[in-house]
Amino acid sequence: MRNKTTYACQNCGHQTARWMGRCPGCGEWNTLVEERTAVESKKLRGISGTGPVPVTEIIITEEERYATGLVELDRVLGGGLVPGSLVLVGGDPGIGKSTLLLQAASAIAAGTRKVLYVSGEESARQIKMRAERIGALHPNLYLMAETDMSVVERVIKETTFSAVVVDSIQTVYQPEISSAPGSVSQVRECTGMLMKLAKGSGVPIFVVGHVTKEGTLAGPRVLEHIVDTVLYFEGDRHQAYRILRTVKNRFGSTNELGIFEMRGAGLVEVSNPSELFMNQRPENVAGSSIVPSLEGTRPLLVELQALVCASGFGSPRRMTSGVDYNRVALIMAVLERRVGLRLSSYDAYVSAVGGVKLDEPAADLAIALAIASSFKEQPVQEQVVLVGEVGLTGEVRAVAGMEKRLQEAAKLGFKVCIGPKDKQSQSMGIIEYIGVQSLQEAVEAAIER
Repeated sequence: MRNKTTYACQNCGHQTARWMGRCPGCGEWNTLVEERTAVESKKLRGISGTGPVPVTEIIITEEERYATGLVELDRVLGGGLVPGSLVLVGGDPGIGKSTLLLQAASAIAAGTRKVLYVSGEESARQIKMRAERIGALHPNLYLMAETDMSVVERVIKETTFSAVVVDSIQTVYQPEISSAPGSVSQVRECTGMLMKLAKGSGVPIFVVGHVTKEGTLAGPRVLEHIVDTVLYFEGDRHQAYRILRTVKNRFGSTNELGIFEMRGAGLVEVSNPSELFMNQRPENVAGSSIVPSLEGTRPLLVELQALVCASGFGSPRRMTSGVDYNRVALIMAVLERRVGLRLSSYDAYVSAVGGVKLDEPAADLAIALAIASSFKEQPVQEQVVLVGEVGLTGEVRAVAGMEKRLQEAAKLGFKVCIGPKDKQSQSMGIIEYIGVQSLQEAVEAAIER
């Protein structure tokens, strides 16, 4: 054994041989901390000892998945839990990460499978108190309050478990490393050990990760590269609804979305979020539009609201929530240039209702019509949904998944869809479809007709 001293950035994981006031990797000040790492001189062993094999001789078996018991969690995982996968769940403190995974662990245990829940933040009694409150008591669910990774590793190897939950990666530590728990070295080594356990034994492992004040996962960026799936549990703690979003998934789509409602008895799955978001929508109010968004395979109706008012300062103010700021600025420029709306001296505020974040171009037309409606002080026509990408020349471009979008709109009682001129969409006959070629035509059809 020999000790190696390095200085690691606690924000991005960048390592240097000497201390510096500012991290060369991320530019943050006073984040470099001295860490002593014990390095073994013997050769390291990988997960598999096999040599190179021709790709034509590799035998592919059907990917086995099993349900976690939570439909919304299975959706974002790509259809279920894959044996040997390492799943990282991140989110703000108090958002409900531990509650979500405790409910999932109990549901898996109810299917005659042994599940281990390892907590480095709470005692076994505290976890049982939460389990009693949310109804997650099951004899196949094993609790262990432990922070020593060597002990956790021994327990996982000695007992056959179908799933393991580690809460959280910032609290466990490797005894051979002298750094404090939560440091870059500890997080990297503990995650690497869990990855080897998952791949070597075929046991799926959930890992809870803390987030920084910027909303990103704490620890080195290599943490997200090691794991198979990265999930973010988001939402406003002052509201009851929580959104589980996929950021990375080696076994499924990265656009899936799961929605839960936080109640006193735990998290409850929301099977029809579109109806939930539409319940409180105001009628005949300028500045409101509806877009049938497509998050992975799930269609979702989202209300977009805009408020345009005269600016009281020299430079107009722009604010967004749930939509991209730069995209809104681009759409406002197109509205001014191609439609003739003089927005350059007006403040604009655009928001996606319900805490949903929209990043697909299909929401462009709904954003544009909400802004135009607020500026003209004329509401968008009733029972109308808007979908389409807006180009710099003012044209409305086609988007994918129109059939699912129109079916979701028809399910909630909408009668008309205004979108890009497309013969296939117009011939579906699900609801009345008005095809437009330009943003000017869309404004005339949705507001001025």
